[in-house]
Amino acid sequence: MKSLDKDAKIFVAGHRGMVGSALVRCLEARGYANILTRTRNQLDLLDQTAVREFMREERPDYVFVAAAKVGGIYANNTYGADFIYENLVVETNIIDSAHRAGVDRLCFLGSSCIYPRECPQPIREEYLLTGPLEPTNEPYAIAKIAGVKMCESYNRQHGRHYVSVMPTNLYGPNDNYDLNNSHVLPALIRKAHEAKARGDSEYVVWGSGRPMREFLYVDDLAAACVFLMEQGIAEGLYNVGTGEDVTIRELAETVMSVVGFDGRIVFDASKPDGTPRKLLNVDRMRALGWQAQTSLRDGIAAAYTDFLSRSAA
Repeated sequence: MKSLDKDAKIFVAGHRGMVGSALVRCLEARGYANILTRTRNQLDLLDQTAVREFMREERPDYVFVAAAKVGGIYANNTYGADFIYENLVVETNIIDSAHRAGVDRLCFLGSSCIYPRECPQPIREEYLLTGPLEPTNEPYAIAKIAGVKMCESYNRQHGRHYVSVMPTNLYGPNDNYDLNNSHVLPALIRKAHEAKARGDSEYVVWGSGRPMREFLYVDDLAAACVFLMEQGIAEGLYNVGTGEDVTIRELAETVMSVVGFDGRIVFDASKPDGTPRKLLNVDRMRALGWQAQTSLRDGIAAAYTDFLSRSAA
């Protein structure tokens, strides 16, 4: 399929979030000048009528579905109804409205939590729906699986060219550092920074420290999505990650080093670990000629700089 030109009208849904803002940065850096965005006040993505009218009026050439309700273990465990409802409604409104408006190219952003809790490692795309999900984020995962299946179904029934991208754990500029609903890496950055500022001798990390996780700098994800667009990839499910993982203990130690906190780590084993290991197989993306460029330490350093700038604002 032919790649889009630099004048294509590209709608980035969720442009103020971590993923959406990275997509806008990447598109602008690559010379795309016709980027369409709307704030929540300008367009409520939960409002089907409003989304349909927006798509009909604007008729973008390409849509990135980066809008989502996201959070860590605590948020997913506590607000499961909100996570399944809001994500289902937003993705349904955008994907169906895009189709109705004649949008042929769309990139849906999912999450690696769509895969079974106990599936073989590293996780291949074909492992989807081969086993039970991780209970702590099952509502969110089911919503994201529905988005993947919507894209596949609209391709099959209507001849659309909708691609799904499944990133591993993301971090970077515009991340959420609220300890009640953030993911593990931004939570560790904030905890280490505040422990250092208070002069504490230790900082507490949830769980045992043994689970293994893969982390991807968000600008690398954005580059992967734009790469798929520019390569004219017309369909399919693509894992996006680094292909390498670390234990939560190793992650916490790297965060301590970057932040400059020289205390000790205390693990709170009363808190859940979540999935034991979650490493993506990224062979499909590598076969296309793409791979992540940002090392974990460099990415954490950039994220910490962003955290400090936002804390001072």
